[in-house]
Amino acid sequence: MSGLKGIKTVRDFEFQDKVVFLRLDLNVPMDKGHITDDTRIDASLETIKYIHEKGAKLVLASHLGRPKSAKDKEYSLEPVAKKLTEKLNMEVILIEDPNATAVKQLLHTLRKDQFILLENVRFEEGETKDSEEFAQRLASYTDIYINDAFGASHRAHATIHALPQLIPSRGIGFLIEKEITMLDKLLDNPKRPYVAILGGAKVSDKIAVIEKLIDIVDAFVIGGAMAYTFLKAQGQFVGKSLVENDKLKYAKEMLERIEARNKTVLLPVDHLVTTSISDTKSAHYSSMINENELGVDIGPETLKKFQTLIKEAGTIFWNGPMGVFETAEFSKGTFGLAKAIAESESLKIVGGGDSAAAAEMSGYADKMTHISTGGGASLEYLQGDKLPGLEVLRFKIRG
Repeated sequence: MSGLKGIKTVRDFEFQDKVVFLRLDLNVPMDKGHITDDTRIDASLETIKYIHEKGAKLVLASHLGRPKSAKDKEYSLEPVAKKLTEKLNMEVILIEDPNATAVKQLLHTLRKDQFILLENVRFEEGETKDSEEFAQRLASYTDIYINDAFGASHRAHATIHALPQLIPSRGIGFLIEKEITMLDKLLDNPKRPYVAILGGAKVSDKIAVIEKLIDIVDAFVIGGAMAYTFLKAQGQFVGKSLVENDKLKYAKEMLERIEARNKTVLLPVDHLVTTSISDTKSAHYSSMINENELGVDIGPETLKKFQTLIKEAGTIFWNGPMGVFETAEFSKGTFGLAKAIAESESLKIVGGGDSAAAAEMSGYADKMTHISTGGGASLEYLQGDKLPGLEVLRFKIRG
């Protein structure tokens, strides 16, 4: 694999006195106007600092959430601007109007200790429509375009796709470079045994990545709610547990295909069961799930089996929690798995989204080789999809 072939990085540009449009992924979780996890902000700092130190004037841009219009002020990037000001020890000026006149005027007087941050680009109708007209307005004050928003690079949106087509000087930041380098290690001659750990709610969300990995990995570990579709496909009774009945045939066939390849697949052998996800008091471990119960986490015997396999791994890809880890009483399986992965001497890559949150909450995030900020973009890249935000940056290499 060479996912970065034909793509320039920040090291390839002369930034002195240039205006740089830096697309970031500052789509941080918020609660009543307060940032609850600033991981994505921290992940953006290396590229921001590097470009600033090279003498550029910086225009930062990001989306936040899915606002319906500019009136959805709960999606304002104002808290992000304040957090960036604090972390960079420089003034980050939030500009509500990304159009040329306002930004050009400010760029003319911008001091060295100031950055511009455009208000949530999804407040602009043209962003999600990949509008060339919107992109033209941004391009009118841009000398160099840098994308470091891996988590948004699977979207053909204006600041990801239309804009870089208008800027001859374009490339990626350090975060995307690291993301692609790490994800390529899962696809290109991974150290063996290679174990893919998949969890979360739905089999349907993982079909494409399963298909991509079935001939690459040595073993699948399957937990979370998606495991109950596989268990039911084997004829086991799963009570009220979440099952995708329309995927039972696929699950059964997939298990047969893995077995035919002489590869390992581990499914839960015991469970933490309860009557509902809000009922923590009646939760108990069992190898059986009764009619009025559902599984909310893997059990201790399952965790032991998973840990044994993880200990032998040379490469681990983890995507999806083992249960409803956000509830403390239902988190032991997911956090126990995180601990086992952290203690493994393998290359260990966590595939963003809920898995990244689980790694953080477990306290073992700093022991992972890499935690992707990409979420959906990580999975799409691994399943072989071309990401619009990367392809548009790729220069054809002659010869």
